[in-house]
Amino acid sequence: MKKKDLLKYIDDELLDKLFGFCYARTGDSYEAEELCSDIVFALLKNANSEGEVENVYPFIWRVARNVHADFSDKRRRLSEIYYPEGSDGGIEQISENDYDDDSSELLSSVYRRIAFLTKAYRDIMVMFYLDGLSIAEIARAQQISETAVRQRLFAARKKLRNEVDEMIEKSNKPLALEKIDYVIWGTGDPAWGDPRGTCVRMLSKHIIWLCHKKAMSATEIAEILNVPTVYIEEELELLANGVNGEYGMLRRFENGKYGINFVLYDKDSIEMAHMLYSEQVPKICDIIVEYIEKHREEYLSFPYLNKKVDMNLILWQQVFSMSDAFKANVEKILENKYFSGVSAIERKFSLYGYVDNGKYYGGGWDYVEAQNVCGFSQVLLDNIYITRIQKHFNCGLNVSRNTPIQLALRAIDGLPISSLTEKEREHAAKAIDCGYLYKEGEKLFTKILVYSVKDGERLFEITKGLYRGFFEEKAEIVADKIAKIIRKTLPEYLYGEWKYANNLANLPVLDALVEGLIERGMLTPPEDGIGAEGCWMGVEK
Repeated sequence: MKKKDLLKYIDDELLDKLFGFCYARTGDSYEAEELCSDIVFALLKNANSEGEVENVYPFIWRVARNVHADFSDKRRRLSEIYYPEGSDGGIEQISENDYDDDSSELLSSVYRRIAFLTKAYRDIMVMFYLDGLSIAEIARAQQISETAVRQRLFAARKKLRNEVDEMIEKSNKPLALEKIDYVIWGTGDPAWGDPRGTCVRMLSKHIIWLCHKKAMSATEIAEILNVPTVYIEEELELLANGVNGEYGMLRRFENGKYGINFVLYDKDSIEMAHMLYSEQVPKICDIIVEYIEKHREEYLSFPYLNKKVDMNLILWQQVFSMSDAFKANVEKILENKYFSGVSAIERKFSLYGYVDNGKYYGGGWDYVEAQNVCGFSQVLLDNIYITRIQKHFNCGLNVSRNTPIQLALRAIDGLPISSLTEKEREHAAKAIDCGYLYKEGEKLFTKILVYSVKDGERLFEITKGLYRGFFEEKAEIVADKIAKIIRKTLPEYLYGEWKYANNLANLPVLDALVEGLIERGMLTPPEDGIGAEGCWMGVEK
């Protein structure tokens, strides 16, 4: 076989074996990646030279052993002396002009796969030694065979396994970490860079917890967690870099220590913050009930396009904004009185969360826009979902393929049942069941609220009156206490993210407000959580 055909043999199976060879002979996954890259580079140089190869795999492993010998010798010499002038001590780089396009493209592909293997080996080591998962559990989580897991564990360098065993012996306890979980919310554009994916292992969660209390070095964390420093160093880099290198869950300081980089409440603080808001809910409910009664005719006079307009549906549509009004009052006071000198953080995406206390709050609001459906040039769809209301659809809904919603569009002015096909009759029954339609005589009518797009800006105009000082006295009390909790909970460099801390404090209000309005007879929840409540649409011809 000619040497130029060598790279055809570098497939995923061989790369996995080469990386295992490197991982067993280096200090960590980063060194393994460097050595493996050096081996591939050496094979590429051979592939771009004249000559024949009699036995392919023996030749590849001979190259691997020779490169490792050179790698070890260089590492030994560099540990004894400083780098010679003009040397960067790194791996040899390839010029774009050194090889043809096919070789360069193949090499780039190989390097990407090596980078994947770096993470794969590292994750398996952490899951086995630190998270305490079995080989079978790791195989399921990684979607690989148990044999592959065993091979990668076997490749782990003996020194590290001995270090782990020594730590277990000294502490007389398993190294598996105790369980700790977080509830972490995100806001903004997650496509820009959502770092939550770097915090899925128990090791990551413990590191974040320690760095939340105070800035710490890798050595300090390793001693507290009884975990080899090499694991901590790698995990810190991942948590600090995030997915885009700009926003991570930790931040790196000039002194080499790491601190929390997002708002994170501990259990006591989040319970206290929630209590400050929750204890005001009865009074908030009273104010909102009084406001609704005063403006009932205004709510009912909004130009909805439905044949019949139900006050209950209108209030379910408005309840998110009603709930938000008190928080907005508190936020205004916090901004003007307690954090006026703090610059707000500007980024495309941000996180905020708390240590999981077993309670879940809040809800969601999904929005969909469609064009040229059922004779309408534009259709806007909204649905909210909380404890009392199930979700009708997600943001990715394709309206052109959703027959129940199309029937709701066609039924705004009344849709004769006799005009429906057999298939449409079945969908119409489903639309009635989920609250999109109702039957009156021999016609179907749209039950969810419908408005004209041109009136969309006025949809929440009445409710916005609650934002203007209606809760001022109670908001002052909450703002004063929340400000103290925020300053106690957050490091000073995160004061600019105080709004996210306030968002978390407000989480119980929505569900509690809904329950209060139900008790006071202002809201009627849908049976089994699914109905016309909390769903509406705008249309334009």
